[in-house]
Amino acid sequence: MSDYELMVIGAGPGGYVAALRAAKLGLKTAIVENRDVGGTCLNRGCIPTKTLLHSAEVAREAQEAQALGVTAQATVDFSAAHRRKAQVTQQLREGIEGLFRQQKVDLIRGTGTILAPGQVEVEGKIYSADKILIATGSVPARPPIPGLEHALTSDELLEHQDQVCKSLVIIGGGVIGMEFASLYQMLGCQVTVLEAMDRILPNMDREVCQNLSMILKKRGVQIFAGARVEQVEKAEDGYTVRFTQKGQSAQVQGEVVLCAIGRRPNTQGLFGPDFSVEQERGRILVDENFQTSVPGVYAVGDVSARIQLAHVASAQGTACVERLAGRNPLTNLNAVPSCIYTDPEIACVGLTADEAKAAGRAVKVGKYVMFSNGRTVIVQGQRGFIKVVADQETGVILGAQLMCQRATDMISQFTAAVVNGLTAQQLLAAMRPHPTFDEGAGEALEDLLAKLEAR
Repeated sequence: MSDYELMVIGAGPGGYVAALRAAKLGLKTAIVENRDVGGTCLNRGCIPTKTLLHSAEVAREAQEAQALGVTAQATVDFSAAHRRKAQVTQQLREGIEGLFRQQKVDLIRGTGTILAPGQVEVEGKIYSADKILIATGSVPARPPIPGLEHALTSDELLEHQDQVCKSLVIIGGGVIGMEFASLYQMLGCQVTVLEAMDRILPNMDREVCQNLSMILKKRGVQIFAGARVEQVEKAEDGYTVRFTQKGQSAQVQGEVVLCAIGRRPNTQGLFGPDFSVEQERGRILVDENFQTSVPGVYAVGDVSARIQLAHVASAQGTACVERLAGRNPLTNLNAVPSCIYTDPEIACVGLTADEAKAAGRAVKVGKYVMFSNGRTVIVQGQRGFIKVVADQETGVILGAQLMCQRATDMISQFTAAVVNGLTAQQLLAAMRPHPTFDEGAGEALEDLLAKLEAR
């Protein structure tokens, strides 16, 4: 008899959610982790950055409070903000470990190495398991650019606790880069963003990217799109980043350089000398049931998924163990909401209008600009909008793009609409309370319905 029915390697959002779900379904389960439970998301990603962003947002609101009839002076004690970040992550880690004890999931500390199907070695001890689930996540990528070793990764930047740097150069204008740009700008840092593609957030709706660029530029952020970084050099008081843009050589300087070009699957120490699974450019390949090329060995999350998001990892982990237990997964994995915690927030799901048209689908788009939304006016909200994309013939919602306050909280209704094939008319059947940001969603849906009925 095996030691466990399921051994999970990696206690990030894919692994710990899968382990807890497996235990609830009656599987004898263990989880292996060589760092803190919670993985990158809890310890070096989502939670720490959002905690620091909240501190920066509170300070900025206090600084702008005079317009609201409140007199206040506020500065950010960066060391104290980092202590608060540590408290938040510790509290959440302790909660996860408490759930492990409650659900009788064995937490094994150390690096899990798969020696063979059903065999995992941890710190010299070999465990047997009927099934193995790999959920080791990802680590920051460092492309082979001369001098890039001088740049910090997002993991390393989050550990700088003394004071805010005076200037920051961010290489990469994707989600990670733009969240750090928004954070450090609010903290009073001079921020420069270098993005190799023709615009920041290149995978997002074009209007979202254009609006965010405009807002950040008004706040003093320098953004260079189409900028290919050639070299990072140590300078007298920081670093010089040399790049080319439209065939012209240019350079910028910063006290700190952040490499935010992307992340790669984390498989270090995962496989023994006589064991391997099929991979593609470091990503573990899996089938529709999350099984690797080796029967009985599965993988979920950043180590195998094309979309590297914490909630994707959790959904995949849950779906994997539900299938192992003979159940049909509850969550539809095809509609993936994406959230960016800039100011204002950005959230999207499904198809943009451009993507739908490129696929040959005729669509209508409903839009509402949030300038007239009562709640937005009350909180002095930033320039924002809500767009909803629907099939022109059926009226079925195909996607939505939000750029406004609380966008990340409002996107779920549109995810539910995409998953269930709902129409604008069906979403409008639900009454929206006043005054709320969500009234803007209703306005966008009404605009969409009017356009659909006028076709």
